[in-house]
Amino acid sequence: MQLVRSANVIEGLGIEGDKHASAASKRQVLLADKEALDAVGVPPGTIKENVTVEGVDVMLLPAGSLVRLGRSAVLEITAVCEPCFRMDEIRDGLKQELEGRRGMVSRVVRGGIINVGDPITVERPEPLAS
Repeated sequence: MQLVRSANVIEGLGIEGDKHASAASKRQVLLADKEALDAVGVPPGTIKENVTVEGVDVMLLPAGSLVRLGRSAVLEITAVCEPCFRMDEIRDGLKQELEGRRGMVSRVVRGGIINVGDPITVERPEPLAS
């Protein structure tokens, strides 16, 4: 994991240079919030998230929410990222500590350059009519 000050988010793919970037994936970008990382005592980047946000509880974002990062990048939340056994490779017990707070996976619907400190806005999906 390499911490960077800016990244190129590519529509339909993920983050440029990320070995997990794939057009076939609904897990193109993993978002985690700094508050959750602080709660389990790990610095940003430790749980292999692509983007660490502050002031937004990503676990409260339902699938279909649009997250705008900076001037142009837009991500669509697709699912909860369940912590896997690899979290215990970082620290014994971390997998359990991250239950319900590892982050949300997303796909890139509009690309662009994102920078540390960029504004984040969230647009929640409209409820389905019944």
